[in-house]
Amino acid sequence: MNTTLPAKTPCSAHDRANPWWRAAAVGLACVAVLGSASAQDKPPERDALRVCQDPNNLPFSNVDGAGIENRIAEVFGKALGLPVTYYSFPQRMAFIRNTLRYKVPGQDYPCDIVMGVPVGYDQVSVTKPYYRSTYALVFAQGKGLDQVKSGNDFLKLDPAKLGTLRIGVYDRSPASDWLNLHGLIDRGVPYAIMNADPQQYPGEIIERDLAAGKIDVAIVWGPIAGYFAQRIKSPQLTVVPLKSEHGVKFDYEMAMGVRYGEREWKQKIEGLIESQQAAIQAILKEYGVPIVDQSFEAPKEPGKQTAAAQ
Repeated sequence: MNTTLPAKTPCSAHDRANPWWRAAAVGLACVAVLGSASAQDKPPERDALRVCQDPNNLPFSNVDGAGIENRIAEVFGKALGLPVTYYSFPQRMAFIRNTLRYKVPGQDYPCDIVMGVPVGYDQVSVTKPYYRSTYALVFAQGKGLDQVKSGNDFLKLDPAKLGTLRIGVYDRSPASDWLNLHGLIDRGVPYAIMNADPQQYPGEIIERDLAAGKIDVAIVWGPIAGYFAQRIKSPQLTVVPLKSEHGVKFDYEMAMGVRYGEREWKQKIEGLIESQQAAIQAILKEYGVPIVDQSFEAPKEPGKQTAAAQ
């Protein structure tokens, strides 16, 4: 799957136990041994910020450095005093294995960081999050949907109107689950979330089909919705962020990913996430990313709340 496009199950349970942690040693001899091992394990100084990226995955990244993650990487590179280099591989199957974890014997890794992964993604050591977004409705203005300001508004449309809409969704995404949950699956126009064509990019559903009137509504991951909606000048498009519901998770916290075991590098990246937060948020705003808070999480089920309280 494309790790920058959260699917309905974007990750398995993440083992939060850092392999660097060890039981505390007792006695001077143990302290000396641990100090020696720590010095030996200290990673070499980096001569560049080496980023793993998809070469054609706007709004996140591309070979021209025009994506959100490219821009944030440049901010980090400047703060570190390092040049930024990229190792590109399409985010299809085995992206992490072919980038962050790829290593030829006798050579160094080609890249050291993935700039966007959902929190909980277990293929990498995940940093603290730097934004939360959600899936969103996108539709053309002046087509009978202008009163829609939320997912509930959309569902309350006249059934006759809902019954005519062509709703573009990626297969196996929260959007398709949502249509199924609300009895609208027959209105869905499915798009393959996995595509072998390296020229395919996730915004095509908006830029090519929604803008041309081939579909009436698209439901896509928020950064894709916001970026491509503002690129389209005619027709003007509206973006409506969706709240998660019981059984359908729309909102995700996004973080960065490094290799397991590289504790010092992870701490440095998390320090940059904190110190460069103003620049990061300005970039996200520029790209039209809908930023949401915890209110977009699904309400807790009453039974689970009671159990937690006990």
